[in-house]
Amino acid sequence: MFLRESNPLRPAPIRNRDNAFFWDGAIQQELRIQRCNNCGQMQHPPGPMCPGCLGTDMGYTIASGQGQLYSWIIPRYPAVPMFEEGFIVALVNLKEGVRVLSNLCGIEPEEITSGMEVDVFFADTQEQGKVPQFRPRRTESHPSSKPC
Repeated sequence: MFLRESNPLRPAPIRNRDNAFFWDGAIQQELRIQRCNNCGQMQHPPGPMCPGCLGTDMGYTIASGQGQLYSWIIPRYPAVPMFEEGFIVALVNLKEGVRVLSNLCGIEPEEITSGMEVDVFFADTQEQGKVPQFRPRRTESHPSSKPC
């Protein structure tokens, strides 16, 4: 039987040579998006080469962290260890034109709307890492956010 702590930390991200810049940025609370130094095309998730020009000279840009919710789901079964029941998986279209997969926090499921504006924040993980998450942009209808 798997027992959860009251507030378990998320698992540490799996790092490799293609995504280390992304996870290093998260620790510094920067949302880094891979960018081809040859043609300028951005991509996420990070990879070893540009899908546009097939170049391998890859860098990154720091994204604003602002976006719009494209789609979301709430996984029900099977239970996912290290995540509280009812977590929200979200696809977010960043202002910079790249879509990222993350979690949506700080909102009740019945309040979620497609296209709602969201902002990034960074949640702690095991092994002293951080992972980007999103929450509704703070407005009068969403003045604060509850934890993810």
